[in-house]
Amino acid sequence: MTFDVEVLTRGPRHAPPAAPAVTVAVAVSAAERDAAARLRHATFVEEQGLFARHDRDDADDDARALTLVARDGSGAVLGTVRLAPATAVDVGWWTGSRLAVRPDARGHALGVGSALVRAACAHAEARGVLRFDAHVQRQNARLFTRLGWRALDEEQVHGHPHVLMTWPVHRVADLVARTKAPLGATLATLGGGAAGLGGPGFRGDDGAPVPGSDLVAATDAVLPSMVERDPEWAGWCAVLVNLNDLAAMGAEPVGLLDALGARDRSFATRVVHGLAAAARAWDVPVLGGHTQLGVPAALSVTALGRTDRPVPGGGGRPGHAVRLTADLGGRWRAGYTGQQWDSTSGRTTAELRAMGSAVARTAPAAAKDVSMAGVVGTLGMLAEASGCGATLDVADVPRPAGATAGDWLTCFPGFAMLTADAPGAEPASAGPATSAVCGTLHDTPGVSLRWPDGRLTEALSPHVTGLGPA
Repeated sequence: MTFDVEVLTRGPRHAPPAAPAVTVAVAVSAAERDAAARLRHATFVEEQGLFARHDRDDADDDARALTLVARDGSGAVLGTVRLAPATAVDVGWWTGSRLAVRPDARGHALGVGSALVRAACAHAEARGVLRFDAHVQRQNARLFTRLGWRALDEEQVHGHPHVLMTWPVHRVADLVARTKAPLGATLATLGGGAAGLGGPGFRGDDGAPVPGSDLVAATDAVLPSMVERDPEWAGWCAVLVNLNDLAAMGAEPVGLLDALGARDRSFATRVVHGLAAAARAWDVPVLGGHTQLGVPAALSVTALGRTDRPVPGGGGRPGHAVRLTADLGGRWRAGYTGQQWDSTSGRTTAELRAMGSAVARTAPAAAKDVSMAGVVGTLGMLAEASGCGATLDVADVPRPAGATAGDWLTCFPGFAMLTADAPGAEPASAGPATSAVCGTLHDTPGVSLRWPDGRLTEALSPHVTGLGPA
């Protein structure tokens, strides 16, 4: 399958007409699609002679493909562009192609081509795309460069020189910048002493080994906005994320403590119902805590567990295989589509315990539970703590059918563990969770994504949290 973008620039040199109002939208009606097809034929077959009879290809038969059309105030189609997945199974890599602008609408004053390119980028990112490429005729690469695209290679397409270009998608980096990047500088003053921030080998880990014991402690706070919006779910998640932290260190949970702030008793009761339901589901007791009424919503939970062999998050080494073990059952939590995957609320205690004990029974070199930084961001933290870099093979990542690649790699996935170990090491069963090797650790700092064509794209810099090697 060949993907190319042909950009038409200005026509004869004369004063441009007054620019009409231009809108860009997905072609929905047969009339819009037919108008786009006619414009493509006139451009690529009749005018440019790139094709002998027609410009259709396999992407036109792909139900996932989108055709965008630019229209003026009267509804007349001024231009069109197409975007579609680059692979049979959508792994988050799409391409743009067949950009055509009507001759009388060409020129920088009208901006039809630029509007179509910008709209294509927006539609791609809205569909969870993490890589968006296009083949651009060499003489038109400057337009794309001006719009923020980067040149990758020069190639011959349909016998004409083209530049392979890519639109930088910053979704992963932006998420990590919001959630993890400030940690190192913010927590620096707590890192002193032999046991500060987990101590050497465990600095910045999901849980903290308690000095002089086999205890591991973990604590997490839930966003106040989430507590206000969905108090029962907030209670459930407060338990879930802390038990995930213990599971990542191979610790057996023994009890929970909660600290709850609420505006009144009724609201507090709803949060407690969520906490209690989760505690029963995992069969872990709530040992105590603190509750205060008449204050803004706030919730944090501390979990205690036991292990005499805690698994560090920074135990990975160059050459280790990266494995994702994730529960792909369930669905997006209502109101959190693309952000929070809910599989745990439908699992039995036995299933939850089987998943939660998998790291302990496997004893990998390193493990981290996938947090709000998503799969890629969490892999960046594991690599940073291990003093390594990492490459994630996007097509090999276990992913539920109901999630786009972009959403799945940047969401909170419910139960998901990233582990690193020697190649060929066999993991213990994780119950209903799916497990697959999907990456490697290496000496090159940072995190890159590897795509089915073998190309690497940079996802994260080496300094995800700034905490450095554990």
